Amino acid sequence: MATDGDTKNHNKYRRDKPWDVEGIDHWDSEKYNEWKPEMMPGSLLEESSFATLFPKYREKYLRQVWPLVTRALNAVNVACELDLIEGSMTVRTTRKTSDPYIILKARDLLKLLARSLPFQQAVKILQDDMHCDIIKIGGMVGNKERFVRRRQRLLGPDGATLKALELLTECYVMVQGNTVACMGSVKGLKNARKVVEDCMRNVHPVYNIKILMIKRELAKDPELAGENWGRFLPTFAKKTVARKKPKVVSTKRAYTPFPPQQLESKVDQQVESGEYFLNEQQRKQRVKAERMAKAQGVARERRQAREIAFVPLEDRPQDEAASTGEDGRGGGGGGCGKNAKKAVKFSDGGRAVDDGPSAFELAEAIKSRGTPAKAAKAEGRKRNAADAANEKGDDEKGTKPGKSKKKARHAYMPPDI
Repeated sequence: MATDGDTKNHNKYRRDKPWDVEGIDHWDSEKYNEWKPEMMPGSLLEESSFATLFPKYREKYLRQVWPLVTRALNAVNVACELDLIEGSMTVRTTRKTSDPYIILKARDLLKLLARSLPFQQAVKILQDDMHCDIIKIGGMVGNKERFVRRRQRLLGPDGATLKALELLTECYVMVQGNTVACMGSVKGLKNARKVVEDCMRNVHPVYNIKILMIKRELAKDPELAGENWGRFLPTFAKKTVARKKPKVVSTKRAYTPFPPQQLESKVDQQVESGEYFLNEQQRKQRVKAERMAKAQGVARERRQAREIAFVPLEDRPQDEAASTGEDGRGGGGGGCGKNAKKAVKFSDGGRAVDDGPSAFELAEAIKSRGTPAKAAKAEGRKRNAADAANEKGDDEKGTKPGKSKKKARHAYMPPDI
């Protein structure tokens, strides 16, 4: 156990790496592009094999290109097998295999073929400077509709966003189902994975594409090679949109261990009302009687509402008189309703004289003659008939029509209400 005076040495188990110096470029793979057989004179002691399943819709294409796959793997001394019954592809090393890493390249070839990459593109993975990365995006978004929208956002309109991503990262990108397959250099694969994962986390690919474009322009300037590029890169503020509050806020009920009371069924309600013990005819008669009683009550209320206009104001109940007003039309305020107009004149002695009839008389006139327009038409017909009768009487007496006594037309015309 270490004492207070002892200091912990974090570099105790760290050893110097003479092969890892600052002059080595880890991204440069030109010196390792070609594998020579004399690098490993003996054969492998154990056989290594890998198997990969493929979906049903890829079976037809794999059967067509499998001779090409076999020819490409035989060139690097790797055996392959296609099992259509189990739906799997297998690769294994042979006694002639001299490259120990080529079996991993062959495994990646099978994975790319299973993820819908064409053979002409997938076979490039056998090159030493080519790498691949299969990004699983199926479990990054819980909602199915939201997942489809974000995956389509990665493709862009007519594949424009995906094409821009391929040009900036110098990688081949294939979006298929729940995975995104990428092929290219290690540095390009790292950038492509970041863009894909950010897109699934609701960060639009345009922001990352803009940053990659700026970095590519900065890399062309040798003076900025050893400087920090943070001041040149844009920073995008995250927008937080407030969620809409629900109109009806539900209050949490107090907890009770007892269950709610069970509602009565239709049979229980019929037993309680006695309808359950009636036959079909009695039940119909009961429904008919209830319907007639309800109709009679409605008719009684409507008849009372119509007759209230013909009841004098002093004989009406206090609440109805205040609500309907003097003219019975709902004006209130002692007959000064909206449509009730009362013409009052004052003589020299200061006595009020009423020019027109009362509201009750108007109601009686409307009831007997209908609306004011109809009443005016009827009055006009009566006057025309009276004039015709007078002219006929004058002709019989021998008087001139021009000197016939004109009747005064001072019949009362009800105002337009």
